[in-house]
Amino acid sequence: MAGYIDAMRSTLAEIIGERDPVVPLALPDGLSPAVEPVVSDAVERLIVYQGRRYARLYLDRIRRFVGRRDVGDDLLIRIAELMAERMAYEDPIRIAQLALIEAVIGPSGVAAVQVDRKCRFRIDEMVSALPIVVANPMLRVLGAFGWQHMHVKMRFNATWWLGIRRLKMEAWLRRWRMLSIRYARERVWVERWLHMIDRCLAKRPEAVWTIVESATMIRGYGDTYRYGMANWTLIIDGLVKPVFAGTLALDDLPAAMAQARAAALPDRRQTALKQTIATIRTQASAEAVPASAMP
Repeated sequence: MAGYIDAMRSTLAEIIGERDPVVPLALPDGLSPAVEPVVSDAVERLIVYQGRRYARLYLDRIRRFVGRRDVGDDLLIRIAELMAERMAYEDPIRIAQLALIEAVIGPSGVAAVQVDRKCRFRIDEMVSALPIVVANPMLRVLGAFGWQHMHVKMRFNATWWLGIRRLKMEAWLRRWRMLSIRYARERVWVERWLHMIDRCLAKRPEAVWTIVESATMIRGYGDTYRYGMANWTLIIDGLVKPVFAGTLALDDLPAAMAQARAAALPDRRQTALKQTIATIRTQASAEAVPASAMP
């Protein structure tokens, strides 16, 4: 209940022009001169995206890897960049924000740049951006009619005052984003990705760049986002997690992941990806000859 009260207060404060409460945002100690500007830029980006508390969550996550001997500047920079991209995920609220930023709205309320974007979402994707208490009943109704997976075109228009007003109303909904189904899913994904990086550093450090870069599989919105998330999950569950658990012996994990990612690209039904993962696992099992079988 407290989350909803905070969201209502924040929404009202933004409508009447009040600023966010001051939340201290101290960069982690020990950042090198090369890493510090990357993290600072990400913090500013996430403040605009969601607010200062959300930016503080980003900093808390970054602190896990600061000062570690097995994490150099280049690796930390890439983790910082990709985590900022993933935490600023594209939902209808974000696209409305970006349209307003691109339009450069002046004091008169007129756009300096004409922006008119048309995006294609699934209905369940749009509803998932709403607070859970609202989204769940809507999803049940949509499911009963078989409409959850229907596609809907949404227009983000900053070419005239009514479109600009609508974009501002959509952007205000960011105050409710952290109560949404989509936010809960994204939070779980980021934590799992970070956990996989940490496990890789402990178990297979030579493959850590591959695990970090796996975040690039998940982009955008609509079908692109959905298929990317499904493919990432399949590769992690089918190859990476078993390797770290010691139940699958792969001498070259980066090569296996590259092979799986290549199979995922042209096939949205995951048929080729599933076959490729099965082949990799079969070959790995055949090559792992038990010691008792050796002459």
